Amino acid sequence: MEHAAMRSDENTRFIILISLVATIGGFLFGFDSGVINGTVDGLKAAFGSDAAVTGFNVASMLLGCAVGAWFAGTLADRYGRRTMLLWSAVFFLVSAWGSGIATSSIEFVVYRVIGGFAVGAASVMSPAYISEVSPARYRGRLATVQQIAIISGLFAAFLSNYVLAKFASSSLAPLWLGFEAWRWMFWVEILPAALFLAALLFIPESPRYLAAKGRQEQALSVLTRLYGAATGASKLTEIQASLAADHHAPRLSDLISKSTGKIRPIVWVGIGLAAFQQLVGINVVFYYGAVLWQAVGFSENDALLINVISGALSIGACIVSMFLVDRIGRKPLLWTGSAGMAVTLGLVAWAFATGRLDAAGTLQLPGNMGVLALVAANAYVVFFNLSWGPVMWVMLGEMFPNQIRGSGLAVAGLAQWGANFLITWTFPMLLTGIGLAGAYGLYTLAAAISVVFVLKYVHETKGRELEQMQG
Repeated sequence: MEHAAMRSDENTRFIILISLVATIGGFLFGFDSGVINGTVDGLKAAFGSDAAVTGFNVASMLLGCAVGAWFAGTLADRYGRRTMLLWSAVFFLVSAWGSGIATSSIEFVVYRVIGGFAVGAASVMSPAYISEVSPARYRGRLATVQQIAIISGLFAAFLSNYVLAKFASSSLAPLWLGFEAWRWMFWVEILPAALFLAALLFIPESPRYLAAKGRQEQALSVLTRLYGAATGASKLTEIQASLAADHHAPRLSDLISKSTGKIRPIVWVGIGLAAFQQLVGINVVFYYGAVLWQAVGFSENDALLINVISGALSIGACIVSMFLVDRIGRKPLLWTGSAGMAVTLGLVAWAFATGRLDAAGTLQLPGNMGVLALVAANAYVVFFNLSWGPVMWVMLGEMFPNQIRGSGLAVAGLAQWGANFLITWTFPMLLTGIGLAGAYGLYTLAAAISVVFVLKYVHETKGRELEQMQG
């Protein structure tokens, strides 16, 4: 009995270890997304870009993300989850180096799109891998670590940007070897990307992928390492039974129901979850935080410091979510977060609506409205990271049946990054067109609609094995 308990503890430690390796992809996802925040002024100065071009430079990575998520999801059914993560690590390295050496907008966009391939692949493959190696009883907690890793990556990027800009006196000033600080902001990413690539060489392939490809002996070997001999063998039988109805390798057409001839309802739910996570405007804070706070009168250093504080609050919120997601479930966290975001975004929009432009064109908020905007924006970030931030990725990694998990993630990932691109690209134009109040009013509306979406269409997945998922 004691030996069995020790063996179980060893299996659990192994699951946690390989899940943590997968979450390095989430860390790089966050770092690569957040590093752009402190480089916007550098990009404008280096490439002489206007608002539209700057918006495209910032959002260009998201085009690559959409492509990366789409192809990673579909190719993962052919070549494996681990293989796609390995490719994403290589692309992270190439993008980090190239973004820093770019001498034109076109060159910069090319390297950022390559980085987008990496982020898109990691965004869908890391949670999928974690879900496929984790038991149901703590799958939500392990998958939530992915969001903690994403926010940690954002926090690390914000902190790195702040330190480098502070050390150089500004993001535009030369730092080391004659290169400006904003270029070094990109190059810092090379270190975690190299670690990710090396660590991936030591983790196994997903057992559910191996079973779907007919590699039963390898699947059993991995399942035994994960759960023990007896549980591993029974789990393989369950996986085989869940795949038996289709009798073919997973493919994109599986997303269409054989009985109705229409796209499966679970796919539409996945698309809705993915899109609403972005339509509430969270990445405006992540990508344009420095620009946002400078627009209401904070200095560059203060704005970068606010980003660091927001990142720390985000990590704390994700940790709380990690302890709640397997206790109270996914759905309650989602609708509560939606309601909280609707209220806090509404307060931000109201605060910005009271502002007036001074002679220099800087928005001035009267009285305590600047404090209200700052507090409400950070409360909004907390609500997001208690709910939609981690829970959307948890659900996408687990809600699809085995046969369509790769394809379902491909479509949902495409929707997520497409919505992300739309929000990120349009923000500079909204800023000059309808102002901060108008932009945040739109995000408030999306948050309010998401409450209805969750209550009506999203079904609870807490405590259910992947083989029990229906769609």
